[in-house]
Amino acid sequence: MDKRAGMGKRVGLFGGTFNPIHLGHLRGAEEIREAFDLEEVIFIPSSIPPHKVSEKVIEARYRLEMVRLAISENPFFSLSDIELKRPGKSYSIDTIQYFRETNPWTLYFILGSDAFVEIETWKEYQTLFTLCDFIVMVRPGVRGNSLTSRLPSSLRTHFHPEGEEGRWVHSSGHCLFFKEITFLDISSTKIREAIAHGKSVKYLLPPGVERYIKECGLYQKIEGEV
Repeated sequence: MDKRAGMGKRVGLFGGTFNPIHLGHLRGAEEIREAFDLEEVIFIPSSIPPHKVSEKVIEARYRLEMVRLAISENPFFSLSDIELKRPGKSYSIDTIQYFRETNPWTLYFILGSDAFVEIETWKEYQTLFTLCDFIVMVRPGVRGNSLTSRLPSSLRTHFHPEGEEGRWVHSSGHCLFFKEITFLDISSTKIREAIAHGKSVKYLLPPGVERYIKECGLYQKIEGEV
């Protein structure tokens, strides 16, 4: 996809609550890795996600272990607990700056289209695009001018389309890509609800993650809870 030369290896940063991580996360990351020739994709579980205050996020140690189990068989996937070690809320700008300062890599920040829609609510969101390239995973069928509508009005003057479809160049020189991926209609919310109601989640999660959830009794409905 993007063949520009850069220092060091090409690395994707994929953050999220991963509450729990599922096959949709993994398939999306794998397709992005392949499309952009990434040598590594780092999964970064968030500590206290500022945009999900209403979501019941289980303890970080459980989410960290589920990610470890989920990616264990993919040599291109790795895990970072940087946001779990940092006190307070998890902000993407702090994470990106950390990796910029500690590694001579070409960085790509990976996120879903649902998260990108809320980008204007992120801490120092306009500065984010001056730090690294961004890859937004979108459903099949999102093409051409429809991508323009995905750019918040406050950002449109800073980007212009260039070359291949789905690539926008920021005034800083970094790029924003909208990349179609195979859409798997799986969500962490639906998985948690299914588990709470005693329904099967087979084929939605990696087997190791499914076993771990059962062993630890995660996402079980609390007695008296509606």
